[in-house]
Amino acid sequence: MNFQQLKIIREAARCEFNLTEVANTLFTSQSGVSRHIRDLEDELGVEIFIRRGKRLLGMTEPGKALLTIAERILDEASRVRRLADVFTNETSGVLTIATTHTQARYSLPKVIKAFRALWPQVRLELNQGSPQEIVAMVTAGEADIGIASEQLVNQAALAAFPWFSWHHALLVPKGHALEQEPQLSLAALSRYPLITYRQGITGRSRVDRAFQAAGLKPDIILSAQDSDVVKTYVELGLGVGILADQACQLDTHSSLTRLDAHHLFEASTVWLALKRGQLQRNYVWQFLELCNANLSLEEIKRQALSVQEEEMAIDFQI
Repeated sequence: MNFQQLKIIREAARCEFNLTEVANTLFTSQSGVSRHIRDLEDELGVEIFIRRGKRLLGMTEPGKALLTIAERILDEASRVRRLADVFTNETSGVLTIATTHTQARYSLPKVIKAFRALWPQVRLELNQGSPQEIVAMVTAGEADIGIASEQLVNQAALAAFPWFSWHHALLVPKGHALEQEPQLSLAALSRYPLITYRQGITGRSRVDRAFQAAGLKPDIILSAQDSDVVKTYVELGLGVGILADQACQLDTHSSLTRLDAHHLFEASTVWLALKRGQLQRNYVWQFLELCNANLSLEEIKRQALSVQEEEMAIDFQI
């Protein structure tokens, strides 16, 4: 048994048992992946995957138990490597941040500029993705910090800290009828085609909940992951945009008008997340402090370095 075999088991579950994707992720060949799986099954004397012909459909019960153990072994190995890195590279290295487009484009530039002034030898990597992808990257140790408005809170494997709260705003072409509304309402908004974020990102759940609570069915004609994409289609006159207020910065030559929607949708919170129980370099802690000066470094470390007792037990009931 070796680490490559355990990595293949983990990636197979993440890639929904698509061995081509597993091979691409691990920079190897599909035939090599298949050989490692066969060798491990022969060594253990059990079948790890449910098969139909050459296709993998899922994991057997022994396979599910093995996946739990493999993830724990690979996680501990990652901690050993990180331990050496933390104590040998205190002022240089790479800070990898997994975040959404909205935060990368509108919230992070000032923080990153300040961080670079303090840590000029640290290189930064911004990996943009959905909240689900961000959770997966931080949990797997592929990113040091995760930043998003959705999904990061209440994840047992993550320690999450608030950064700031924000509201949605509306963007309409200049001269739009909604500009004449004395008090914008969800009922008035539901009369027009809407353009906003896709499900699961940038407070979309707040938008859906507000309309549902009002007994209204909004006409969302286009959903996108990128705030700038939403703006582009609003500029084309296809509908009213519902965006994060920080993404509604307009210059004097813009053809759009920003309308306040604080009273229509609940506030959202941007969260900063670290993998729980993982050692961090000093510049990781300082990045969080730069984001939110009100966060206590002692409290951040206490939460981030704690490991819940139930996490130490291997759960075979999958």
